[in-house]
Amino acid sequence: MTTTPTTPQDGPAVVLDDVHKRYGTTHAVNGVSLTVARGEFFGLLGPNGAGKTTLVEIMEGQRKADSGTVSILGTSPWPRNVALLPRLGVQTQTSAFFVRLTAREHLRTMAALYRSDRDAADRALASVGLTGQGDKRIDDLSGGQRQRLAIASALVHEPELIFLDEPTAALDPQARRALWQVLRELKGAGRTIVYTTHHLDEAEALCDRVAIMVDGAITALDSPGRLIAAGSPVTRLLVPAQRLTLADAQAIAGVDRATQDGDTIVLETLDSGRVLAGVDAIAGLQGVQTRTASLEDVYLELTGSGIDQP
Repeated sequence: MTTTPTTPQDGPAVVLDDVHKRYGTTHAVNGVSLTVARGEFFGLLGPNGAGKTTLVEIMEGQRKADSGTVSILGTSPWPRNVALLPRLGVQTQTSAFFVRLTAREHLRTMAALYRSDRDAADRALASVGLTGQGDKRIDDLSGGQRQRLAIASALVHEPELIFLDEPTAALDPQARRALWQVLRELKGAGRTIVYTTHHLDEAEALCDRVAIMVDGAITALDSPGRLIAAGSPVTRLLVPAQRLTLADAQAIAGVDRATQDGDTIVLETLDSGRVLAGVDAIAGLQGVQTRTASLEDVYLELTGSGIDQP
């Protein structure tokens, strides 16, 4: 996507200080404080019901916080700040479209609302790989194509701050990786991205920092690399079960724990070199996989739950 770098401005893109939001007895957002720098790719992670959507809607100016302060691009988003809207791009999982229009007509309409030039629609289509579907009516697009159109709608006016809610949820692996490059290019052009996802590999690959929310509160906030480094140093070796019995695995020097998961023996160790040598001596290393800690491991430890599917 062709983008025009924003004029550098002082101050962070997002500042939240002790933000609270209740719905009855539910504390949806419980004292959240965080700062997102301009040009940062910031991920907001957490299980369903953790408060992510409420927090993002407060940032976007769609909901009012009960208490605390919220600053977006140096100004308050509430009461609904009309002057701020052209500087924001918002993509949600339930985006609304002008379904009787073609994809290109829809984006031209969106561009006109923001007083963007007519070619902005074609640039946005190209950025998400929909140029060939530009003349299709929206109600004839597939679910994945609609998802990409929703992202194009958020980008068409080239906003400074972009909010993306599960942007790759309905995309196939090839389209998902293609969109990663789009997002990297946006960041390179100086855009700020606040992004929610359940794809932890994606957050690990793309985000400068991530915040993990549980029960309305931030339980961890740092770069993926530092969160992983501060987590468990355990290495897991995955060995086909037909090659190694559980009893033999438990007897290998350096193995701290061995379990069977389906047709795989999982060995946990702090001394992977010694354990690999032990496995090699018994069964050889063909088909053996090594897994070090990942952002998913950190997430599971902090949330105490499995990964929620979108």
